[in-house]
Amino acid sequence: MTHAIIWQSLIAGLATVLGAIIILITEIPDKKVLAFLLGMAGGVMTSVVIFDLIPSALVYGNALVASLGFIFGLFLMFFLDLLISLFSSLKNSLQKPEKQTHFLKMGYLIAIGIALHDLPEGMAIAVGYAAKESLGLLIALSISLHNIPEGMATAAPLVMAGMPRSRIILICLLISLITPLGALLGIILISLSARFISLLLALAGGSMAFIVKKELLPEAHRQCPGTAHIGFILGILLIFFLGWLHPV
Repeated sequence: MTHAIIWQSLIAGLATVLGAIIILITEIPDKKVLAFLLGMAGGVMTSVVIFDLIPSALVYGNALVASLGFIFGLFLMFFLDLLISLFSSLKNSLQKPEKQTHFLKMGYLIAIGIALHDLPEGMAIAVGYAAKESLGLLIALSISLHNIPEGMATAAPLVMAGMPRSRIILICLLISLITPLGALLGIILISLSARFISLLLALAGGSMAFIVKKELLPEAHRQCPGTAHIGFILGILLIFFLGWLHPV
């Protein structure tokens, strides 16, 4: 089972590289494409949280443990988001006249933020897999969809900064390895005590809910509200369809 979790989390992480490749071989996608991808990722994650993660957390624990885990997941992502904001403030205080330097700093900051987010996402795959195999697959799928536009967001400013393509791919590849690292951490915690399963399932739910509310949906609406709504609905329908084919 451990090998399957690591491979699934690695594939989910490599979706970041796929997003970067899309930027490198084409051009920066238009707003409608980005809105659709972000909205669909938000719909997938919302369905996984509401219909899979929280119910599974209640099955493996109780309402108190699930509530504490969900709240801790929200606060964890809030802290990471605050940390990224501090990095952004530092970037703004170090303004350079060179346009390329600005885009280079932007790309590195986005990469750091994605790497910080990928650790709890990898843990979510491991915990979901420990609960039920189909749940782990759903979480891996939702994270993969989420990581594609994140890879685009990382690569775009680096391309505009004139960074060599090979280096951009290398940066995204390093980011993608954080997801299986998080999965390994999740496996270790679960092996210490099965009591962690309920807590970590709820924590994953809180983390993913924060990503949807704070990042995916606002950015999708900023790009193109109508297309974002279509992507969101299709993301929810996708999880219903997968659940029908392979019930969790």
